[in-house]
Amino acid sequence: MNELNWNAINAGLPRWMEEARGIAPLGKVASYIPELSKADPEALGFHILAADGKSLSAGDCGQRFTMQSISKVFTLMLALMDNGEERVFSKVGMEPTGDSFNSMLKLELVQPGIPFNPLINAGAIVISSLIAGSSNEEKSERIAAFLGRLAGGGPLELDEATYRSESSSGHLNRSMAYFLTDNGVLESAVEDVLEVYFKHCSLLVDCGQLARMALVLSLDGLDPVSGERLIPRRFVQIAKTFMVTCGMYNGSGEFAIDVGLPAKSGVSGGILALLPGRAGIGVVGPSLNRHGNSIAGVHLLETLSKEFDWSLF
Repeated sequence: MNELNWNAINAGLPRWMEEARGIAPLGKVASYIPELSKADPEALGFHILAADGKSLSAGDCGQRFTMQSISKVFTLMLALMDNGEERVFSKVGMEPTGDSFNSMLKLELVQPGIPFNPLINAGAIVISSLIAGSSNEEKSERIAAFLGRLAGGGPLELDEATYRSESSSGHLNRSMAYFLTDNGVLESAVEDVLEVYFKHCSLLVDCGQLARMALVLSLDGLDPVSGERLIPRRFVQIAKTFMVTCGMYNGSGEFAIDVGLPAKSGVSGGILALLPGRAGIGVVGPSLNRHGNSIAGVHLLETLSKEFDWSLF
């Protein structure tokens, strides 16, 4: 993998951003969560942060958006830190599904009836139930503080409007949670677990914060400034593997071929991606492709990866 060529990235980025923005009308913003439908479909922001502190931003990088499914990577690691691998993976599997992120098809058809992986909705709901805390509030506060520390600051802020929108419209997620309860997989009260789940999906970030979180993962859990270990290396390794196999929903294989970087997307249009050992990337583009990934964001990452030979494969 070549070293980062900052001059070439800076020179080409305006053109590549415009090319990516040009295909945004081919996608659609998420509408099943009403609050997300208000996003500007033509917005596109990009930020890259290297291990040596160098960074570069472009477009709508200051725009804040909710983490949505990107948060699942981090709740997985926190659950592993709280419970260990054996307990976590007795509740969720390690395999991609090939189905959409909110499908519950295989919960019923494939035994033992646990979610295939922790990055689909059913799996992330189970992971939310494994976060340590004496109350829903304490669990949510721990998640916001953990993510905020990785982002380089205080606890991330909750977008109350999105949280309320998700909670009031989350009928399919409730169906999954009750099914998991009936299977004996989910042991906590459904509404308590969903409160924690909806809240971590509704935490606000910008591209710069997302890039810094990605950089911590690219450094195997080390703080890029202090060198302090924030996450055990083994748990980062697990998370990054899931990002490759499941991080871009049922478009993960296509993304691995076309881009070749560990990444996680969210239906708000965010994408967290990383160049192992070297840099973290944050992207936002609310217009989504058929898989639920930012159509402009994926195009931009594919262009950069091919231009600078970033693929791991």
